[in-house]
Amino acid sequence: MRQAMPDSRRPPIPGLYVTGDPGAVDEPAKVGSLSIRIGLGWAKSQSLTTGQCPVMRYNRQLMMAILHDKVRIADNVNATVIPLDQAPQGYQDFDKGAAKKYIIDPHGMVA
Repeated sequence: MRQAMPDSRRPPIPGLYVTGDPGAVDEPAKVGSLSIRIGLGWAKSQSLTTGQCPVMRYNRQLMMAILHDKVRIADNVNATVIPLDQAPQGYQDFDKGAAKKYIIDPHGMVA
């Protein structure tokens, strides 16, 4: 792990961290506990800060990529289109922690 750490004093750890995930694979993750070995961080004098990712820095580039069909955003965020009659099951799956986003298409207009 030490060899994989960048030489930077502030290595990035991207992701979305929530207070809990009922569908997680282990008990600590179900209650939002993140286990990190920080000893190697001290060996390289790294610091850990929290906060939101600076998304506005990349907003225009991302918007243009989506508009020009260079990025299929629905595939990247794991979105699934479902008809209205499958909405109750979609909500149940989501509440159980399914790693999906559901788009409800009541009129069958989304391809």
